[in-house]
Amino acid sequence: MKFMDSQILPAGLERSLRFYVTNPSPCPYLPGMRERKAFTNLSVPDADSIHNSLSQAGFRRSQTIAYRPACPRCNACRSVRVPTREFVQSRNDRRAIARNAGLIRTPVKAEATREQFRLLKTYVQTRHDKGGMSEMTYRDYATMVGGSPVQSLIFEYRDGPDEDSPLVAVSITDVLRDGFSMVYTFFDPEQESRGLGHYMILDHIQHAQDRGLPHVYLGYWVKGSPKMDYKRRYKPLEVLDGDQWRTLRDDE
Repeated sequence: MKFMDSQILPAGLERSLRFYVTNPSPCPYLPGMRERKAFTNLSVPDADSIHNSLSQAGFRRSQTIAYRPACPRCNACRSVRVPTREFVQSRNDRRAIARNAGLIRTPVKAEATREQFRLLKTYVQTRHDKGGMSEMTYRDYATMVGGSPVQSLIFEYRDGPDEDSPLVAVSITDVLRDGFSMVYTFFDPEQESRGLGHYMILDHIQHAQDRGLPHVYLGYWVKGSPKMDYKRRYKPLEVLDGDQWRTLRDDE
């Protein structure tokens, strides 16, 4: 079904792209609710520029698709990003960085490897065994990683400086004009005490600061969802309110 909601679609792009809406399906975050998504295909000329505009309008990328929640009676999914210039590390942040001081981040081309896939399968089986990715094959992973029509990298985090040092964490990251968009992250679940997920976000913020990029996009935050509540720890956190980004208040 075509989608034409001017409150969700970024101005101008609704005339140059075709947007559609999914059928209702169970919401993964709020029990008893159903979700719909507006989406468009990014396999078009000038995909990077379009992707930048869509990201600023609250869209996320999955393979060749950009999507955004479009639930008619619910606005619980809120796009959030960290303004890197204002971000100040907390005591817990500094502890997470210290626990992972030996990790080496290496940007590599967005191409799948068997090593990455083994880590992903271990992560999914431990953390999301009943999720949609539990049946993912290596070919599926290769398509997810290598099929991006926009500028995308994989950040590998190894526990040591050598090429064969253990791979303990991975982030699939899109590179935008105004920052990084963390598409998907996974890590060694046996090292949960290191806070690897937390550390990767902190490292992206630091990397963006070093490159003079003002934002790190974290996807959607859902108030009342335990799966999403961790994103509030990164302060200040900006939330997309209508077509404007503003600082998320502590009482929200």
